[in-house]
Amino acid sequence: MNKKTLTRLVASFAAVGVAAAVAGLGTFATFTSSTSASHTISSGTVAINLAAPGTANRLTVGANNVVPGDTIQRVADLTNSSGAGGDPLSATVLTTTASPSSLLDTETANGLQMTIDKCSTAWTEAGTSPAYTYTCSGTTSTVLASRPVIGANLALSGLASLTPGSTDHLRVTLTLPSAAPNTMQGLTSTISYNFVGTQRAATSK
Repeated sequence: MNKKTLTRLVASFAAVGVAAAVAGLGTFATFTSSTSASHTISSGTVAINLAAPGTANRLTVGANNVVPGDTIQRVADLTNSSGAGGDPLSATVLTTTASPSSLLDTETANGLQMTIDKCSTAWTEAGTSPAYTYTCSGTTSTVLASRPVIGANLALSGLASLTPGSTDHLRVTLTLPSAAPNTMQGLTSTISYNFVGTQRAATSK
């Protein structure tokens, strides 16, 4: 055996020895310890509803032959229906739109004006459809002060229905001002009311 061949054999044995040493390292046991936990997350519920059309919701009843100085009264019960497991609301806002639209709703000074009041008890209805009037046997407070009928995200104040399970007895009054001009004769507007409840402020849970 010459010197060159001997050198190759020694190198080969060295490589095998290193590989065996590395393989031997993987045979030792590793101590471990583990622990775990879990919890359930459930989301809250936000839900408001208008009463079904009837004595507790007259917002679906229109009005005809309105002239300057006339008022239109309609009631609507607004309920926080999220139930016992629901979250309170931070606010409820109202957006009103018109389609079809006319000067009755686009004229802000002499067009339809809107006021919303609430009664601590259900409103007492009088008159025949559509000429309803309402009186309150409890306490009356203003939810939305008089303003033009069309508006976006109008803040409603003092609502009990921010609390789950509670109801507000609302009365919407529309008035066509006495100063409404002749150009408003024979017009039609369909007013839609959209109430939106907003969740309470975020907090630690």
